[in-house]
Amino acid sequence: MLIELRAENYAVIDHAIASFGPGLNLLTGETGAGKSILVDALALLMGGKSSAELVRQGAEKAVVSCVFESTPGAEAILEENGLDAEGAEIILRREILASGKGRVFVNNQPATVAVLKQLAPELALVHAQTETLSSFDQEQQRILLDRFGGIATEAVAAAYMRWRTAAQKLGDLLEGEQDRLRMVDLWSYQRKEIEAARLEAGEDESLETEKRVLANAEKLYAAAMSAFEQLYEGGASAEAALRAAQRSVEELGRYDARFADSAQQLASARAAVGEVSAALRDYAEAIDASPERLAEIEDRLALLDRLKRKYGKSVAEVIAFGEEVARRLEEVEDRDEILKALRTELDHAAAGYREAASALSAGRKRAADQLARLAEAQMNSLAMKVHFEIAVRDAEAESAWSAWGWDEVEYRIATNAGEPVKPLTETASGGEMSRVLLALKTAVEENSSKTRKKPTPRTLVFDEIDIGIGGRAAEAVGKKLKSLARAQQVLCVTHLPQIAAFADQHLAVEKREDRGRTKTQIRVLDDRARNHEVARMLSGAKVTDTSLQHAAQMIAASR
Repeated sequence: MLIELRAENYAVIDHAIASFGPGLNLLTGETGAGKSILVDALALLMGGKSSAELVRQGAEKAVVSCVFESTPGAEAILEENGLDAEGAEIILRREILASGKGRVFVNNQPATVAVLKQLAPELALVHAQTETLSSFDQEQQRILLDRFGGIATEAVAAAYMRWRTAAQKLGDLLEGEQDRLRMVDLWSYQRKEIEAARLEAGEDESLETEKRVLANAEKLYAAAMSAFEQLYEGGASAEAALRAAQRSVEELGRYDARFADSAQQLASARAAVGEVSAALRDYAEAIDASPERLAEIEDRLALLDRLKRKYGKSVAEVIAFGEEVARRLEEVEDRDEILKALRTELDHAAAGYREAASALSAGRKRAADQLARLAEAQMNSLAMKVHFEIAVRDAEAESAWSAWGWDEVEYRIATNAGEPVKPLTETASGGEMSRVLLALKTAVEENSSKTRKKPTPRTLVFDEIDIGIGGRAAEAVGKKLKSLARAQQVLCVTHLPQIAAFADQHLAVEKREDRGRTKTQIRVLDDRARNHEVARMLSGAKVTDTSLQHAAQMIAASR
């Protein structure tokens, strides 16, 4: 439900605030007061096209904003677009600069016009006099028909996703098939080259270490043996010095117990020197200064470097590359079986979609006949003489398949006897379009109440719905608006007292002159003021006692 609408420096409005309630909200006022401008402002907040001409003369920018009660669907749209919800309300604001540029905010967070257009079906359907039925395009027509017929699209959507997934998998395989076939020879060569190398992860590092040892064998042997002699073999070796020192300390220990631990420490040092010496001797004896082995290692490292330059930074990466190439070759070798399986999967998915879409189409056609009859009767009770049809065309080509079926739904109307029916958006005038939409929504909501379906949770807005009608037809329009407003909030701009009398909330839009500038204000009328406004609409500028009595009678009768 729309709670509040604000406009600042918008067209001829300097600053106006309108508060709305549930049920039927009617806006009345003199011609040019700004009633339709308010409807246009709401259409702008539903993603309508903006223009610098909308900025009030002399102002830097125009600002329009509104507050709606939130819905689960609207909150989901906000989440998809990375916007935070603000409790039970959604605040929309749009700024239009005099330069023509603009900004959009949702719950005081920067957003885009695209987000407003996504939110619009959840919040409000606006039919303004300044626009065509672009907001009631074929998609909206289909949605209304599905709602009327209680038609669920979940099964078709699931079948469509299965078909799309299968088609994508097959398409991806076929798209790369020629490229893969051209690559087979290269992949085969790469696999053979890598497999022939018999690689082991980490072998390059161990071979580099062995290479360094072999390349410096003499130096390493000399260093190891020198250290061995200094530690163990030589007459002045560390082991001999420690042995002599140990004997001396043990001699001291026989006379003074304090040196017992020192003797033990020297014994441990001798043992450590012995272990290091043995390791040095073994290392020196193991050094093989074989030129053949060195050449073998260098050849192996050269091979590994060549493979790494081609296939990876390390031996592990080269091994992984070889495994991937092998997998690709197996896939190519098995492509016939894979293609056969994917084509079978696609055929089954397509057959499932056709079955689900055909059943959906049959249901839509039955609902279309029923809705067309009911809507035509509703339209003709609103001072129209029309013939109305709903065409449901099966577009069975795969290019027309979608998650909601393959049907093209088009509402058609002939507004004069003897004329052929034409698409709804190409035929009727603005006032007729409002009444057509009113008739359609009334037919849907009356059917919904009979079948206990929930109403669409959004606000319906009609501008100048009473053009070209009067008397009993106007009263019929008022009754239909009242009936429709039992399930949804309805906003309507009217010039007819017969319609104004049915308001649950009556708002008067008035203009006045202040310091040479026109200003607009909006008042919510109490019972007395409402009676006076209906009387003004009946009698014109001069309100008489008779018109006041007549107005009171009309309001009482509407209840």
